[in-house]
Amino acid sequence: MNSRTQQLNSLNKLLDIIDELREKCPWDKKQTFNSLRHLTIEETFELSEAIIENSESDIRNELGDLLLHVFFYAKIASENNSFDIGDVANSISKKLINRHPHVYGGLSFLNEEQVKRNWEEIKLKEGNKSVLSGLPKSLPPIIKAQRIQDKVSGVGFDWENLNQVRKKIDEELLELDVEIIDKNIEKIEEVFGDLLFSMINYARFLKIDPSMSLEKTNIKFINRFKFIEDKLNLMGKKINEMSVNEIELFWQESKF
Repeated sequence: MNSRTQQLNSLNKLLDIIDELREKCPWDKKQTFNSLRHLTIEETFELSEAIIENSESDIRNELGDLLLHVFFYAKIASENNSFDIGDVANSISKKLINRHPHVYGGLSFLNEEQVKRNWEEIKLKEGNKSVLSGLPKSLPPIIKAQRIQDKVSGVGFDWENLNQVRKKIDEELLELDVEIIDKNIEKIEEVFGDLLFSMINYARFLKIDPSMSLEKTNIKFINRFKFIEDKLNLMGKKINEMSVNEIELFWQESKF
């Protein structure tokens, strides 16, 4: 591991590189906040994949790509005399200190839930009009549902235990069955959304990440489906030529 001095030297080196690229590289010269935005989103998803695959070397590399973007945005802003990387660091440091009075302000909390609740109360004091202020509209729906539930839980708006959440899921399933019988597409969509929201809440109580869980299932399905395709290719057959029962046999084989 690098010492604090070595870490700071590495950050200084990256700052120097960005300065030089911004001055001498035709591509880097042209970049703006808007031109970098979609690339930053892409890098974030690549980091997410590395985390799911639990590859520490990939996580390190993807964090480097994201760090480059943070420094790059700050460099662009400094050219307009708006802010620089120091202002970025000072801003987040001030926020962290303000939102952790149990560490920096002498307050004492017994558990994580009390810390989370105080966090949301502090954000309201900072000027947020609602506990749900600041949620990006473009967040993926599953992640947005997680953040909504985390935030309202932080101010005490929550179920008391896991069984209550499970009963809510059963309730939503019964409502969905009714709407399916009635064939009301709009109501089916609405209640299905309620069911998904409840399932995400259930995951929170189980202390698992529903988005991560779903992505692992996606990967598992892809791998098993490719296994079937490879098997059929060796046999000179196509999947749409096979019966459901034949495909099921290959599917079961793919699990081993």
